Amino acid sequence: MKEQILIIEDEADISKTIRYFLEEEGYDVSIAGSGEEGLEKTLLHNPDLVILDLKLPELQGEEVCKEIRKDKKTSGTPIIMLTAKDSDVDRVVGRVIGADCYMTKPFELDELGSRIKELLANKKADHS
Repeated sequence: MKEQILIIEDEADISKTIRYFLEEEGYDVSIAGSGEEGLEKTLLHNPDLVILDLKLPELQGEEVCKEIRKDKKTSGTPIIMLTAKDSDVDRVVGRVIGADCYMTKPFELDELGSRIKELLANKKADHS
């Protein structure tokens, strides 16, 4: 069964580019265009990994991350924060609230793919 990745990103061009790349890599990918929709999809479908922007309509990425971590079913879901916020403080805050990885825009798709593979491999190892 294909691993499921949820992209929570309000910029359609970015989410479509990531989706295409990840589908070519063999993942099952879905997209949410707002924080509220992303949280709802995460709690309902429990994806294998979440790619999360911070600046989102309705519910900011930081709050989405905190809520994912609070829920027993999704607390161990790997989260990659992919954001334009690139200060050291933002990076620290991202890790403190529960991100497994913090990447800034612009980014390289190959690096994103590599981080996804690493996080999914670590998740599998933890469940073995």
